Amino acid sequence: MRRVSKVTAAAVGVTLALTATAACGSKPKDDKKSDSGTSATPGGTQAVKIDFKACMVTDTGGIDDRSFNASSWAGLQQAKQELGVEVKYITSKTENDYVPNLNSLVNDKCGLIVAVGGLMADATKAAASTHKDQKFAIVDSSSIEPNVQGLEFNTAEAGFLGGYLAAGYSKSGKVATFGALPIPPVTVFMDGYVQGVKYYNQTKGKNVQVIGWDDVKGDGSLAGKFDSPADGERIANDFIAQGADVIMPVAGQTGLGAASAVQKSGGKASVIWVDQDGFESASQYKSVFLSTVTKDIKAQVFNAVKAAANNQFTTKATIGTLANNGVGLAPFHDFDSKVPADLKSELTAVKGDIVSGKIKITSKNQPKS
Repeated sequence: MRRVSKVTAAAVGVTLALTATAACGSKPKDDKKSDSGTSATPGGTQAVKIDFKACMVTDTGGIDDRSFNASSWAGLQQAKQELGVEVKYITSKTENDYVPNLNSLVNDKCGLIVAVGGLMADATKAAASTHKDQKFAIVDSSSIEPNVQGLEFNTAEAGFLGGYLAAGYSKSGKVATFGALPIPPVTVFMDGYVQGVKYYNQTKGKNVQVIGWDDVKGDGSLAGKFDSPADGERIANDFIAQGADVIMPVAGQTGLGAASAVQKSGGKASVIWVDQDGFESASQYKSVFLSTVTKDIKAQVFNAVKAAANNQFTTKATIGTLANNGVGLAPFHDFDSKVPADLKSELTAVKGDIVSGKIKITSKNQPKS
């Protein structure tokens, strides 16, 4: 387990079923995939192919991470189905692939290139400054160049709900979280989670302990990568051994290892997943998913592609919040009957207080409006 001393500035059942993004990309046979041609729209009619190509570069977790890469690709797939655009992605196996992958798509005459993940900010900035006529969008980063649209999410808000849920559901009085890397798009979830637990303790007179993250010090448990399920399983097993019975991994494919560990624990713990509804996107572990802290990446990516295809591209950053349903808490699914009615009601009230500003979340990792 890796620990950090300081985060750098790198780079509900009920009405809380806000933004459960259900789509998941399929696993690629190679590092590049292109879809084109006429396709059926959700209403059953055929989307006429238009002369526009939307392309994407994944982060290192891969297209099938059941998380932000998969959600982004789902947005492009929706654009193909509903708008008739051609779509394509390239997989980054390491961070060294970011720049050549972006440049490759520039040469491929893509109308919009979507970079997935805050780790790609520097590479995207460099590519955008070199290719000033090329339109870019980047998930989990701000609008870093005049030709780049930032697609951001204030998951501290939804993470706060996840922390409150975890604290209210826990039987052991210990919950946990860990991340992949010490970057704002990861630690903002964890900050919100910890502050949600603290708020539960404050309002209920409890003392639920959070293992794995200190939101004040920016110090905690980090796997060091997004693509290592073995590390996720090891960290989760350590948390379970310490008595944690609700775990929130913020680590892409690495987090799948945590879900596996919980599944093997024989009911000792449950998981709060992140990004897209884990019950549907990682259904092999659906029996352990208490809920998911969601961010509607699919919709944001689709909207960016639609705007670009219609010559309405903007570099004004979008920020998903509880108020605009860009982030949320997914349904409880198999856990619905196990979550007390009063806890569900409290979550609804807490959500309302966050939206109104009555509850202030203090994470420094929140995107700037």
